[in-house]
Amino acid sequence: MCALRVLTRSVCSSSYVKTSKPYLTLNFITHQYQQHQTRRNLILESSASELVKLHKLTGPDSGIIEISLDRPEVKNAIGKEMLRGLSHAFELINQNSYANVAMISSSVPGVFCAGADLKERRAMSQSEAKIFVNSLRSTFSFLEDVRVPTIAVIEGVALGGGFEMALACDIRICGENALIGLPETGLAIIPAAGGSQRLPRLVGKAIAKDIIFTGRKVDGKEALSMGLVNYCVPAGEAYSKALAIAQEINQKGPVAIRMAKRAINEGVETDLASALVLEEDCFDQLLSTKDRLEGLAAFAEKRKPRYTGE
Repeated sequence: MCALRVLTRSVCSSSYVKTSKPYLTLNFITHQYQQHQTRRNLILESSASELVKLHKLTGPDSGIIEISLDRPEVKNAIGKEMLRGLSHAFELINQNSYANVAMISSSVPGVFCAGADLKERRAMSQSEAKIFVNSLRSTFSFLEDVRVPTIAVIEGVALGGGFEMALACDIRICGENALIGLPETGLAIIPAAGGSQRLPRLVGKAIAKDIIFTGRKVDGKEALSMGLVNYCVPAGEAYSKALAIAQEINQKGPVAIRMAKRAINEGVETDLASALVLEEDCFDQLLSTKDRLEGLAAFAEKRKPRYTGE
Protein backbone atom coordinates (compact mmCIF):
# COMPACT_ATOMS: atom_id res chain seq x y z
CA MET A 1 0.00 0.00 0.00
CA CYS A 2 1.45 3.31 -1.03
CA ALA A 3 2.43 5.72 1.68
CA LEU A 4 0.18 8.70 2.17
CA ARG A 5 1.63 12.17 2.07
CA VAL A 6 -0.29 14.22 4.51
CA LEU A 7 0.10 16.94 7.09
CA THR A 8 0.50 15.22 10.43
CA ARG A 9 0.50 17.91 13.10
CA SER A 10 -2.03 17.00 15.79
CA VAL A 11 -4.98 19.19 16.63
CA CYS A 12 -4.97 21.10 19.86
CA SER A 13 -5.72 18.81 22.79
CA SER A 14 -9.35 18.79 23.87
CA SER A 15 -11.73 16.36 25.49
CA TYR A 16 -13.81 16.63 22.32
CA VAL A 17 -11.19 15.28 19.94
CA LYS A 18 -12.00 11.67 19.04
CA THR A 19 -9.37 8.97 18.98
CA SER A 20 -8.77 6.77 15.97
CA LYS A 21 -11.33 4.03 15.57
CA PRO A 22 -10.46 0.51 14.31
CA TYR A 23 -13.07 0.70 11.59
CA LEU A 24 -11.54 3.93 10.33
CA THR A 25 -7.94 2.78 9.86
CA LEU A 26 -8.41 2.68 6.11
CA ASN A 27 -6.76 4.02 3.01
CA PHE A 28 -7.88 5.91 -0.07
CA ILE A 29 -6.71 7.98 -3.00
CA THR A 30 -7.26 11.50 -4.10
CA HIS A 31 -6.09 13.43 -7.15
CA GLN A 32 -6.29 17.04 -8.27
CA TYR A 33 -9.90 18.18 -8.74
CA GLN A 34 -9.99 20.28 -11.88
CA GLN A 35 -12.76 22.80 -11.10
CA HIS A 36 -11.44 25.73 -9.02
CA GLN A 37 -8.07 23.96 -8.98
CA THR A 38 -6.17 27.25 -8.57
CA ARG A 39 -7.63 27.51 -5.08
CA ARG A 40 -7.07 23.89 -4.01
CA ASN A 41 -4.13 21.87 -2.82
CA LEU A 42 -4.08 18.09 -2.90
CA ILE A 43 -3.87 16.65 0.60
CA LEU A 44 -3.43 12.95 -0.04
CA GLU A 45 -2.05 10.73 -2.75
CA SER A 46 -1.90 6.95 -3.16
CA SER A 47 -2.73 4.50 -5.93
CA ALA A 48 -5.77 2.50 -4.91
CA SER A 49 -8.96 4.42 -5.75
CA GLU A 50 -10.31 7.64 -7.20
CA LEU A 51 -13.73 7.63 -5.57
CA VAL A 52 -13.11 10.17 -2.80
CA LYS A 53 -11.06 13.30 -3.32
CA LEU A 54 -9.89 15.50 -0.49
CA HIS A 55 -8.64 19.02 -1.13
CA LYS A 56 -7.44 21.89 1.00
CA LEU A 57 -8.43 25.35 -0.21
CA THR A 58 -5.62 27.90 -0.19
CA GLY A 59 -5.06 31.62 0.19
CA PRO A 60 -7.81 33.42 2.10
CA ASP A 61 -9.80 30.17 2.12
CA SER A 62 -7.05 28.23 3.89
CA GLY A 63 -8.77 26.17 6.58
CA ILE A 64 -11.64 25.05 4.33
CA ILE A 65 -11.48 21.40 3.27
CA GLU A 66 -13.52 19.84 0.48
CA ILE A 67 -14.44 16.17 0.26
CA SER A 68 -15.63 15.34 -3.25
CA LEU A 69 -17.50 12.16 -4.22
CA ASP A 70 -16.55 10.89 -7.67
CA ARG A 71 -18.17 7.64 -8.81
CA PRO A 72 -20.24 8.78 -11.79
CA GLU A 73 -21.03 5.37 -13.26
CA VAL A 74 -23.27 4.51 -10.26
CA LYS A 75 -24.31 8.01 -9.16
CA ASN A 76 -21.85 7.98 -6.24
CA ALA A 77 -23.41 4.84 -4.74
CA ILE A 78 -21.54 3.85 -1.60
CA GLY A 79 -19.78 0.50 -1.82
CA LYS A 80 -16.94 -0.89 0.23
CA GLU A 81 -14.24 1.10 -1.53
CA MET A 82 -16.03 4.43 -1.28
CA LEU A 83 -16.83 3.74 2.36
CA ARG A 84 -13.11 3.20 3.02
CA GLY A 85 -12.38 6.52 1.34
CA LEU A 86 -15.03 8.41 3.27
CA SER A 87 -13.95 6.89 6.57
CA HIS A 88 -10.34 7.82 6.08
CA ALA A 89 -11.20 11.33 4.91
CA PHE A 90 -13.32 11.99 7.99
CA GLU A 91 -10.60 10.72 10.29
CA LEU A 92 -7.93 12.85 8.65
CA ILE A 93 -10.03 15.99 9.02
CA ASN A 94 -10.62 15.15 12.67
CA GLN A 95 -6.98 14.45 13.48
CA ASN A 96 -5.15 17.26 11.70
CA SER A 97 -4.99 20.96 12.36
CA TYR A 98 -5.38 22.25 8.80
CA ALA A 99 -9.19 22.00 8.90
CA ASN A 100 -11.57 24.63 10.29
CA VAL A 101 -14.63 23.61 8.25
CA ALA A 102 -15.34 20.81 5.76
CA MET A 103 -17.65 20.64 2.74
CA ILE A 104 -18.93 17.36 1.29
CA SER A 105 -19.91 17.71 -2.35
CA SER A 106 -20.10 15.72 -5.58
CA SER A 107 -18.12 16.05 -8.79
CA VAL A 108 -20.93 14.21 -10.62
CA PRO A 109 -23.48 16.62 -12.17
CA GLY A 110 -27.04 16.23 -10.88
CA VAL A 111 -26.10 13.79 -8.14
CA PHE A 112 -25.01 14.07 -4.52
CA CYS A 113 -25.20 10.37 -3.61
CA ALA A 114 -27.75 7.77 -4.70
CA GLY A 115 -27.28 5.68 -1.54
CA ALA A 116 -25.77 2.25 -1.05
CA ASP A 117 -24.43 0.23 -3.96
CA LEU A 118 -27.29 -2.28 -4.28
CA LYS A 119 -25.53 -4.39 -6.90
CA GLU A 120 -22.67 -4.90 -4.49
CA ARG A 121 -25.14 -5.46 -1.65
CA ARG A 122 -26.93 -8.18 -3.61
CA ALA A 123 -23.73 -10.20 -3.74
CA MET A 124 -23.22 -10.00 0.03
CA SER A 125 -24.19 -12.72 2.45
CA GLN A 126 -26.47 -11.83 5.36
CA SER A 127 -23.51 -11.49 7.69
CA GLU A 128 -21.56 -9.40 5.17
CA ALA A 129 -24.53 -7.07 4.72
CA LYS A 130 -24.78 -6.64 8.49
CA ILE A 131 -21.08 -5.83 8.79
CA PHE A 132 -21.25 -3.32 5.93
CA VAL A 133 -24.30 -1.49 7.30
CA ASN A 134 -22.77 -1.40 10.79
CA SER A 135 -19.62 0.12 9.31
CA LEU A 136 -21.69 2.67 7.38
CA ARG A 137 -23.56 3.64 10.54
CA SER A 138 -20.32 3.93 12.52
CA THR A 139 -18.72 6.05 9.81
CA PHE A 140 -21.62 8.50 9.75
CA SER A 141 -21.62 8.66 13.55
CA PHE A 142 -17.94 9.55 13.36
CA LEU A 143 -18.76 12.22 10.76
CA GLU A 144 -21.34 13.70 13.11
CA ASP A 145 -18.67 13.97 15.82
CA VAL A 146 -15.89 15.37 13.62
CA ARG A 147 -14.52 18.31 15.58
CA VAL A 148 -15.11 20.94 12.87
CA PRO A 149 -18.37 22.02 11.21
CA THR A 150 -19.38 19.97 8.18
CA ILE A 151 -21.56 21.14 5.28
CA ALA A 152 -23.39 18.84 2.86
CA VAL A 153 -23.66 20.35 -0.63
CA ILE A 154 -26.65 18.68 -2.29
CA GLU A 155 -27.34 19.09 -5.99
CA GLY A 156 -29.71 16.51 -7.45
CA VAL A 157 -30.23 13.08 -5.93
CA ALA A 158 -29.55 12.42 -2.23
CA LEU A 159 -31.24 9.13 -1.37
CA GLY A 160 -30.88 6.43 1.25
CA GLY A 161 -27.34 6.32 2.58
CA GLY A 162 -26.53 9.49 0.66
CA PHE A 163 -29.14 11.44 2.59
CA GLU A 164 -28.11 9.70 5.82
CA MET A 165 -24.60 11.05 5.26
CA ALA A 166 -26.04 14.53 4.79
CA LEU A 167 -28.07 14.13 7.99
CA ALA A 168 -24.81 13.51 9.87
CA CYS A 169 -23.48 16.88 8.69
CA ASP A 170 -23.98 20.07 10.68
CA ILE A 171 -25.43 22.12 7.81
CA ARG A 172 -27.23 21.01 4.64
CA ILE A 173 -27.54 23.17 1.53
CA CYS A 174 -29.42 22.05 -1.56
CA GLY A 175 -30.33 23.27 -5.01
CA GLU A 176 -33.96 23.48 -6.06
CA ASN A 177 -33.31 20.43 -8.24
CA ALA A 178 -32.53 18.27 -5.21
CA LEU A 179 -34.39 15.00 -4.80
CA ILE A 180 -34.15 13.84 -1.20
CA GLY A 181 -35.54 10.76 0.47
CA LEU A 182 -35.15 7.52 2.41
CA PRO A 183 -36.67 4.84 0.14
CA GLU A 184 -35.46 1.82 2.13
CA THR A 185 -38.91 0.52 3.12
CA GLY A 186 -39.53 -0.09 -0.58
CA LEU A 187 -36.70 -2.64 -0.37
CA ALA A 188 -38.21 -4.20 2.77
CA ILE A 189 -35.54 -2.71 5.06
CA ILE A 190 -35.24 0.49 7.12
CA PRO A 191 -32.78 3.40 6.98
CA ALA A 192 -30.12 1.80 9.17
CA ALA A 193 -27.13 4.14 8.81
CA GLY A 194 -28.61 6.60 11.30
CA GLY A 195 -31.52 7.86 9.22
CA SER A 196 -34.29 6.43 11.39
CA GLN A 197 -32.81 8.26 14.39
CA ARG A 198 -31.36 11.51 13.05
CA LEU A 199 -34.35 12.39 10.88
CA PRO A 200 -36.95 12.51 13.70
CA ARG A 201 -34.49 14.43 15.87
CA LEU A 202 -34.19 16.97 13.08
CA VAL A 203 -37.79 17.39 11.91
CA GLY A 204 -39.92 15.56 14.49
CA LYS A 205 -41.56 12.14 14.53
CA ALA A 206 -44.55 12.99 12.34
CA ILE A 207 -42.57 14.21 9.33
CA ALA A 208 -39.95 11.50 9.76
CA LYS A 209 -42.63 8.79 9.76
CA ASP A 210 -44.21 10.26 6.64
CA ILE A 211 -40.91 10.25 4.77
CA ILE A 212 -39.74 6.82 5.96
CA PHE A 213 -43.06 4.96 5.82
CA THR A 214 -43.92 6.17 2.30
CA GLY A 215 -40.36 6.31 0.98
CA ARG A 216 -41.38 9.40 -0.95
CA LYS A 217 -38.89 11.87 -2.35
CA VAL A 218 -39.05 15.62 -1.77
CA ASP A 219 -37.57 18.44 -3.83
CA GLY A 220 -35.39 21.24 -2.54
CA LYS A 221 -38.14 23.72 -1.70
CA GLU A 222 -40.19 21.15 0.20
CA ALA A 223 -37.04 19.97 1.99
CA LEU A 224 -36.47 23.54 3.18
CA SER A 225 -40.06 23.94 4.35
CA MET A 226 -39.77 20.70 6.35
CA GLY A 227 -36.48 21.68 7.93
CA LEU A 228 -34.52 18.92 6.19
CA VAL A 229 -32.04 21.50 4.87
CA ASN A 230 -30.80 24.87 6.09
CA TYR A 231 -30.83 26.59 2.70
CA CYS A 232 -32.37 25.95 -0.73
CA VAL A 233 -30.88 27.93 -3.62
CA PRO A 234 -31.37 27.90 -7.41
CA ALA A 235 -30.10 24.74 -9.07
CA GLY A 236 -26.34 24.82 -9.57
CA GLU A 237 -25.71 27.37 -6.80
CA ALA A 238 -25.48 25.07 -3.78
CA TYR A 239 -21.69 24.93 -3.91
CA SER A 240 -21.34 28.71 -4.05
CA LYS A 241 -23.69 29.11 -1.08
CA ALA A 242 -21.86 26.43 0.88
CA LEU A 243 -18.51 28.06 0.16
CA ALA A 244 -19.84 31.44 1.33
CA ILE A 245 -20.99 29.90 4.61
CA ALA A 246 -17.71 28.02 5.00
CA GLN A 247 -15.85 31.30 4.50
CA GLU A 248 -17.91 32.94 7.25
CA ILE A 249 -17.18 30.07 9.65
CA ASN A 250 -13.51 30.10 8.67
CA GLN A 251 -13.17 33.72 9.85
CA LYS A 252 -14.27 32.87 13.39
CA GLY A 253 -12.09 31.57 16.21
CA PRO A 254 -11.36 27.91 15.36
CA VAL A 255 -11.27 26.66 18.95
CA ALA A 256 -14.47 28.57 19.73
CA ILE A 257 -16.20 26.91 16.78
CA ARG A 258 -15.12 23.47 17.99
CA MET A 259 -16.32 24.19 21.52
CA ALA A 260 -19.63 25.55 20.19
CA LYS A 261 -20.17 22.34 18.23
CA ARG A 262 -19.37 20.26 21.28
CA ALA A 263 -21.70 22.30 23.50
CA ILE A 264 -24.60 21.96 21.06
CA ASN A 265 -24.13 18.31 20.07
CA GLU A 266 -23.59 16.98 23.56
CA GLY A 267 -25.90 19.44 25.30
CA VAL A 268 -29.05 18.49 23.41
CA GLU A 269 -28.59 14.87 24.46
CA THR A 270 -28.90 15.63 28.17
CA ASP A 271 -31.00 17.65 30.62
CA LEU A 272 -30.67 21.43 30.79
CA ALA A 273 -28.81 21.51 34.12
CA SER A 274 -26.17 19.09 32.84
CA ALA A 275 -25.98 20.95 29.53
CA LEU A 276 -25.27 24.23 31.32
CA VAL A 277 -22.38 22.57 33.17
CA LEU A 278 -21.10 21.43 29.78
CA GLU A 279 -21.45 24.97 28.44
CA GLU A 280 -19.38 26.26 31.35
CA ASP A 281 -16.67 23.69 30.67
CA CYS A 282 -16.53 24.62 27.00
CA PHE A 283 -16.31 28.33 27.83
CA ASP A 284 -13.61 27.74 30.44
CA GLN A 285 -11.45 26.02 27.83
CA LEU A 286 -11.50 29.22 25.78
CA LEU A 287 -10.47 31.62 28.55
CA SER A 288 -6.76 30.85 28.28
CA THR A 289 -6.55 30.88 24.48
CA LYS A 290 -4.53 33.40 22.51
CA ASP A 291 -7.46 33.74 20.13
CA ARG A 292 -9.71 35.13 22.88
CA LEU A 293 -7.20 37.89 23.60
CA GLU A 294 -6.77 38.53 19.88
CA GLY A 295 -10.55 38.91 19.49
CA LEU A 296 -10.66 41.55 22.22
CA ALA A 297 -7.62 43.37 20.81
CA ALA A 298 -9.08 43.38 17.28
CA PHE A 299 -12.37 44.78 18.58
CA ALA A 300 -10.57 47.56 20.46
CA GLU A 301 -8.36 48.37 17.46
CA LYS A 302 -11.29 48.19 14.98
CA ARG A 303 -9.63 45.62 12.73
CA LYS A 304 -10.28 42.05 11.63
CA PRO A 305 -8.96 39.47 14.09
CA ARG A 306 -6.13 37.18 13.06
CA TYR A 307 -6.98 33.87 14.69
CA THR A 308 -4.44 31.06 14.85
CA GLY A 309 -6.38 28.34 16.65
CA GLU A 310 -4.31 28.74 19.80
